[in-house]
Amino acid sequence: MQPDIIALGEPLIEFNQASRGTEPANYRLGHGGDTSNAIIAAARQGARAGYLTALGDDTFGDMFVELWRQEGVDTSRVIRNGEAPTGLYFVTHGPAGHVFSYRRAGSAASLMKPADLPADYIAGARFLHLSGISQAISDSCCDSVLAAIEIARENGVKVSYDTNLRLKLWPLQRARAITHATIPLCDVIFPSLEDATVLTGLEDPDAIADFYLGLGVPLVVLKLGPQGALVAQPGDRRRIAGRKVETVDATGAGDTFDGAFLSMLVRGEPPLEAARYANAAAALSTCGYGAVAPIPTREQVLAFLQQG
Repeated sequence: MQPDIIALGEPLIEFNQASRGTEPANYRLGHGGDTSNAIIAAARQGARAGYLTALGDDTFGDMFVELWRQEGVDTSRVIRNGEAPTGLYFVTHGPAGHVFSYRRAGSAASLMKPADLPADYIAGARFLHLSGISQAISDSCCDSVLAAIEIARENGVKVSYDTNLRLKLWPLQRARAITHATIPLCDVIFPSLEDATVLTGLEDPDAIADFYLGLGVPLVVLKLGPQGALVAQPGDRRRIAGRKVETVDATGAGDTFDGAFLSMLVRGEPPLEAARYANAAAALSTCGYGAVAPIPTREQVLAFLQQG
């Protein structure tokens, strides 16, 4: 299968806190990794999807291959590395929200390099989805992201990018420099308001949109969390209102938004309609625990939208 949407990045096994208090916490085993979450979200919306990464030749790697198989995500170009592990992380929950603790140093995905990229596979897609996290985890992985963009652009494949800022992975000045150099190479970007405020030094959503459009990207989709999203193109911008739900865990909401949005573009829908749909999908994804399990299907999103 040649996917319409291909994502590249680092998948991570997730241990999500399921109990709180003074007693030792129980953790639910799950799957995470921003671009993996996004490509699963795209697949659940009916898109033909594929993933590019490297996994350890270990039990956790086997779990990811099986997960993607069940979700209909193509894994034909996934690398298995017998010398490096599959990464993992823990999620704890408290008054300030969810907190991530990573164990990913030296992961198989962080060792990816440009020579590992299947150019023919990327060239056959319609969208290539990438993340700032992949650029932050290692120099070779950052080089791989930029090399993948070059392959995509040479073959008319559109590039989407989520800044997904993680300052535990790299210093702010480096994050700003690389992120701002990458954005002009993209066709659509999905920054969150929180990320964009730190990266640009701006707080007003319209000012942030102006900044990113000024870098040369033609479509900015600024994710505003519970307040919805701002869709900005040169000469046109619209706001999408947030959707009210009973939120319990927003771990993968932004990733769900990305995958759902791209699935709508592949269907030929305009950006504004894609944002409305993605906003609803992201809201539904906060109604359960973990990054992957609560991602809704297309049928669930459409039913939610029909509720008004």
